[in-house]
Amino acid sequence: MKVVQRILAGLLFLSIVSFVVLGGHFYIAQRMVFDPGLEGGWRVTALVAIALGLVCMLSSPFVERSVGPPWSRVVGWPASIWMGVAFLFLVVLGAGDALRWILGGVAYAAGNELPPFETSARVQAWVSFVVVAVAGTVAVASALRPPRLAKVEIRLARWPRALDGFRIAQLSDIHIGPLRDRRFSQHLTERVNALGADLVCVTGDLVDGSARLLADEVAPFGGLRARLGAYFVTGNHDHYSGADSWVRVVERLGLVPLRNRHVVLEQEGTRFTLAGVDDHRGGFGDGQREDLGRALDGRDPALPVLLLAHDPNTFKRASSSGIDLQLSGHTHGGQIWPFVHLVRLVEPFVAGRYSRNGAELYVSRGTGFWGPPMRLFSPAEITEITLRSD
Repeated sequence: MKVVQRILAGLLFLSIVSFVVLGGHFYIAQRMVFDPGLEGGWRVTALVAIALGLVCMLSSPFVERSVGPPWSRVVGWPASIWMGVAFLFLVVLGAGDALRWILGGVAYAAGNELPPFETSARVQAWVSFVVVAVAGTVAVASALRPPRLAKVEIRLARWPRALDGFRIAQLSDIHIGPLRDRRFSQHLTERVNALGADLVCVTGDLVDGSARLLADEVAPFGGLRARLGAYFVTGNHDHYSGADSWVRVVERLGLVPLRNRHVVLEQEGTRFTLAGVDDHRGGFGDGQREDLGRALDGRDPALPVLLLAHDPNTFKRASSSGIDLQLSGHTHGGQIWPFVHLVRLVEPFVAGRYSRNGAELYVSRGTGFWGPPMRLFSPAEITEITLRSD
């Protein structure tokens, strides 16, 4: 019965996504081509560009999962760039429609004559093109530059004085696959190792794609070094890509997966608990998803608890379960403004620090990107977290 429900839910989701994608492309064509009255070669060029962008977007997921790098990137790059461009067009054109409606209402109320529809449509199309071109260029440049180092200091009431100054290097939402490759893995490994952290934590969404095609792309992460080791929890994209297979790859690289379990770590003769949970969207092929109770079961209540959970929403439950600090990712900080405002509708913890029930949460903006190679007002980060005893 659950299998049937998942299939039906998947079909419903695909139907909604298809409607939105096709409807969105028709809207872009209407506002950028038909309404302004483009003719001749300009009309054909614009319509062909929109159609090719749509085809690339629809075919990219299938190509990425059947053909390995570098050929998958021949489709992946244009598809991903167009995804971001289309999103920006929808935002800018929607704002333009709202502005035209408001100005038209004001002009009508004042008794002023409205400009011809085609004239205002041409102005809107040209302004939209310029805004999208500038914003898209800035966003691509931001996404492709090396992640910034975000330094965060967090005081914990139960953190031992002997471990005051304990440093954690956090990577999250790296998304090795369609666009990011082995070179990015190597770059991150070198950057993290240069920090000389006490602990390395990878909080999910390591990959986008099967282990069969991408295992070699993540191989440099086998070089991650920290005094107490490197630990990993799954994210939703790791599950979409086959979590069991990827966990085996991660283990061979020397990272320790925490799948709904905890370990006790010791430094300077002082111990603490490090726990981790699978993403709650798990269950794709391996049947395992978040089980917070199991992860914390049997722990020593006298020891402080650091929890790794890909989705910050886990904090709603974990903050009342005796943890001291949760590290998460998932949201990318919205990645492309103004998408961050949509993220907040379903995810109250978008980026940065939060507190609840005496527990602390830090949400990374992500180290890579997903979908469009764009970041607008939400820069990628490698996070260095310093823990202080209160």
